[in-house]
Amino acid sequence: MVEVSPRCSCGVDVHAHVVPENFPRYLRAPVPPDWPAMAEAQACHRHVMINGKIYRTVSDRAWDTAKRVADMAEMGLSLQAISPMPELLSYWMEAPAAAELLRYINDQIAEMVAASNGRLIGLGAVPLQDMDLALTELHRLMAMGFAGVELGSNINGRPIGAPEFDAIFAACSELGAAVFVHALRPAGMERLIGPPALQQILAYPSDIGLAAASVITTNLIVRHPNLRIGFSHGGGTLGLLLPRLTEGAKVFPLLGERLLQSPAEQARRLYFDALVFDEPALRYLTGLFGDSQVMLGTDYPFNFHDRTPVDRVMSAFDDPAIQERLIRSNALRFLDRPTGQTA
Repeated sequence: MVEVSPRCSCGVDVHAHVVPENFPRYLRAPVPPDWPAMAEAQACHRHVMINGKIYRTVSDRAWDTAKRVADMAEMGLSLQAISPMPELLSYWMEAPAAAELLRYINDQIAEMVAASNGRLIGLGAVPLQDMDLALTELHRLMAMGFAGVELGSNINGRPIGAPEFDAIFAACSELGAAVFVHALRPAGMERLIGPPALQQILAYPSDIGLAAASVITTNLIVRHPNLRIGFSHGGGTLGLLLPRLTEGAKVFPLLGERLLQSPAEQARRLYFDALVFDEPALRYLTGLFGDSQVMLGTDYPFNFHDRTPVDRVMSAFDDPAIQERLIRSNALRFLDRPTGQTA
């Protein structure tokens, strides 16, 4: 077991994002209206343009490997799994265009990994609006040495537990690909009053909680017992939904008969990142899901990220064994990397 100290630089982050410095031109006609582009902004920032509007302004840390690795040292991290900015998953595009875009982004991730001297590992993206194209890209990613894939919490409004997506999970299980589920275009935005940032702050956790619940109510992890699937933002609202789901299975026979294993048992076979910004909440997660299932996640390099992930775990737990699991070994197991790996 790697010793964890207050000056630890051994953390493993499963939740960090990439935006390419540039996007390629779409050479066929017509050009998809939501094909992304970059526009210059102040200093080292660029605007991500989608549908002719600024979707987000990002710094060069979204694509600059050297700066990212330098920041990792400050955050106490030795390894970081990098995945596309969720909006780039592009499930709403025509499938051939999305496949072209995601192949380019995945290749950019591969270049960053190759330049990182072992500090980065890839979680790619696949065009789930077309299962054949998605499976083709998944096989390519795993042949390139990626750890797995990032999937959205819903695909054009359909939760990831829906039966039409089962083939991707069967393939991930067979290939040993980790699946990291990130909130995307969440439901309920019309119920929020305030600035657009409330999507990230409040709606993301709601959608990821419903996505995780859909995995439980369809027995996904029971049907694919070797699948390693993790959820962003601490599983969002799942922690509070789970007791209701457990009680509901006792009260409503149709639900109870459908579940092949109790909701609590299934939930403790899933993984969750620790991105909850609060030590008591982090202790609640480990009590509910188990300290073997929670791992660091930062949402780097976006402004709303955890800048002290290792310190937060150290503050939340006194037990060195629990610290080590949350900071390092749980994530290495999720990514299927040796627990003795060092940068």
